[in-house]
Amino acid sequence: MPEQITRYPDVTLQVLKGAGAQCGVGAPQKILTQCPKERFCSLPSGELCIYGIEQIPQMTQIRSHELAQVLAPAPSGAMSDGLALAAAFLAGGATGWLWHKLRSARHQHPRR
Repeated sequence: MPEQITRYPDVTLQVLKGAGAQCGVGAPQKILTQCPKERFCSLPSGELCIYGIEQIPQMTQIRSHELAQVLAPAPSGAMSDGLALAAAFLAGGATGWLWHKLRSARHQHPRR
C-alpha cells in the first residue's frame, strides 16, 4: 500500500473522504501500521498514508536521501570536466614555463 506525498495533505484527505475513503477516523491499519492515524485512509481496495512535504522524514517507504538523489542529483560529468580543465591548465602552464626556460637559456648562450 502506498505512502503519498503532497503539498496539500489536508485537501488530499478531504478529496479521499469525498470519494468514500475512511480517513483519520481510526480505521484498522493492516499494512501501513506506522502511518499517523490522522493521515491514514482506508478504502475497500487498500490503504493510503498521506504525507505533507514537512512530514517526509516520517515516511517508511521512501527515505529523505532517496528523494534528494532524485530532486538534486549529483552532476555526472562535472567532476570529470573539472579534472580535464585542471589538467589542461597545468599542461599549459608547464608548456609556458618550459618555453620560457628554453628561451631564456638561448638568450644567455647565443650560438656562434
